[in-house]
Amino acid sequence: MKVVSLIGPSGTGKSYRALIIARDRGIDYIIDDGLLIKGNSVIAGISAKREPTKVAAIRRALFMDMDHRKTVSEAIKEQNPDKLLILSTSEKMTERIVQVLGLPPVSEKIDIKDIATEGEINLARQHRLREGKHVIPVPTFEIRKDFSGYFLDTLKIFKKRGRNQREQMVEKSVVRPTFSYLGKYTISNGVIISLVAHGAKMVPGVHRAGKVAITSINEGIIIDIDLIMVYGYPIRETAFEVQKVVRDEVGFMTSINILQINVTVKTLVIQ
Repeated sequence: MKVVSLIGPSGTGKSYRALIIARDRGIDYIIDDGLLIKGNSVIAGISAKREPTKVAAIRRALFMDMDHRKTVSEAIKEQNPDKLLILSTSEKMTERIVQVLGLPPVSEKIDIKDIATEGEINLARQHRLREGKHVIPVPTFEIRKDFSGYFLDTLKIFKKRGRNQREQMVEKSVVRPTFSYLGKYTISNGVIISLVAHGAKMVPGVHRAGKVAITSINEGIIIDIDLIMVYGYPIRETAFEVQKVVRDEVGFMTSINILQINVTVKTLVIQ
């Protein structure tokens, strides 16, 4: 089993970034705040977010309760995943989780600062402090079992499965700890811009996304992208592909209604 850790202080956007890391590295299993998650389902565990105090939440996230630890450890053995992603606030916390659950040593460590800008981290912290938001990548019906009375919202996503295959509806849920139930559910433009830039960069022929503007109206959002392309690639076809990939990327991660995606090729670079 390959164990990967994503490390960063609380409130820096780890759970959101974990979705991208898991997808890009082909990781199906995640340990986050006391839960063992596979894809969009809770396999085992009790979320630290249901605890009434921060101290209790920390104990839950570290699997200090024997029954909780045993349940998750047995589930890991039964599932026998090839890869596992652990979210933690420090290397010490990661080592503690690996030790108590009897996991192999961590083979790859990812710091949140390596995959998110200082501005993105500060924005995530501001939202956590001001509104107490926390994202967990599991479906609503799973969250409801652990967060009775604290369920906030669900993101319904129709995920394409390929040609001649039916679309699969999956969900993500946004919850808040019971000790921090504040505000309302929102997705900042900064998060959407990051998703747009990530999606555009995935298209062959794209050097990077330049300016990205998000216009929000009652019916949904309009995305404007200034694109920097590599010389030699077909401009029209590449722009159409960017529209498709960005729509899939933002739609899958947020379920926001996208009204338009306008792509303008501003610059060509020679590699």
